[in-house]
Amino acid sequence: MNIFKIAKVFVFLLSMSFLTLILRNYNSPENIEKRCLLKFEKDFKIPLETSREEWVLILDLADKNYLKCMKMPQY
Repeated sequence: MNIFKIAKVFVFLLSMSFLTLILRNYNSPENIEKRCLLKFEKDFKIPLETSREEWVLILDLADKNYLKCMKMPQY
């Protein structure tokens, strides 16, 4: 019974350290930027039938969404 308790504690500590490493990598600035770029990449593609004025509005919205995703202050 004592070995089972020690094994549970060991597995718990090992899983917590592994989870910490994963979250640290997941929340790195490079990975956050990659996720935000992929999330809003579709906004940056120019459809052929879009007018210039409409495209400027789309880019402004995409820019605001990107900054919001990156958790940067908006101007």
